[in-house]
Amino acid sequence: MPFKLPRAYVYAGLTLAMWATVATAFKLTLAVATVIQTLWISTLVSCIALICICAVKGQIPQLLPALKRSFKVTMAAAVLNPVAYYLILFEAYDRLPAQLAQPINITWTIVLALMAGLILKQPVRWVDYLAALIGFLGVLIIVSQGDLNFVSSADWWGVFLAVGSTVIWAGYWTLNVVDHREPLVGMTLNFLFAMPLIGVLWSLEGSGWPPVDGWLGGAYIGLFEMSLAFYCWSLALKATDNTAKISNLIFLSPFISLQLIGWILGESIHMTTYLGLIVILLGIIWQQRWHALKNH
Repeated sequence: MPFKLPRAYVYAGLTLAMWATVATAFKLTLAVATVIQTLWISTLVSCIALICICAVKGQIPQLLPALKRSFKVTMAAAVLNPVAYYLILFEAYDRLPAQLAQPINITWTIVLALMAGLILKQPVRWVDYLAALIGFLGVLIIVSQGDLNFVSSADWWGVFLAVGSTVIWAGYWTLNVVDHREPLVGMTLNFLFAMPLIGVLWSLEGSGWPPVDGWLGGAYIGLFEMSLAFYCWSLALKATDNTAKISNLIFLSPFISLQLIGWILGESIHMTTYLGLIVILLGIIWQQRWHALKNH
């Protein structure tokens, strides 16, 4: 009897493959299109993909009732994701090498615990503060790029934007705690509401239409970063009875991503990038394990 891979691992593997490529896609697209052009195109493609998924699942009739029930939440969520989060993240990628921006972005899981404590008044444990310090140490190691004089040479504004994107993303997931919309329906509404907001920003920028490469890159990001990846991830979590094992697979994504950044973008990956990434992941894994043990 042939071996059959569990569906959860198939969906998780697809998600892993998609998320591992997006850092490279960001840099390639931002080389030929502006941040706002990239965001508008990717949001448009995400809207189309999410509406198609809703149609296949028979959830189109749920959109308007969900909007009426949760109009304020929809507007707040749309401003956070995709508008604010991707504007800041794309700007960080536009300024920094991909090998800096990509590992820094994964510290959002550490920030999330602190954000939940600040906004939702959930208890913040000593382990959360220590994990944040470990994550910050990992960020400094990555930013150094092996240069002891990195304090004066680093693009700190770009680093601030990369770290700031993690705060926005953690804020979005904190909002999800009080968001009672069905996830796919909620995400579709968020992107639909974001379209005109980003369109206004584009008109103010006055940058015109990007080249074909910009459209293709934006479409790729819209499909494999914003919409299909999150849908596959939700399917993976639904198909498993062991969320922890599936979730841990995502920690492979940044390492695969760094290989693609080196091969395709031609960036020379510094050992400090790998070291800083490992430090950040150790902080995340330790924090998650500690909470898992305390909850049992």
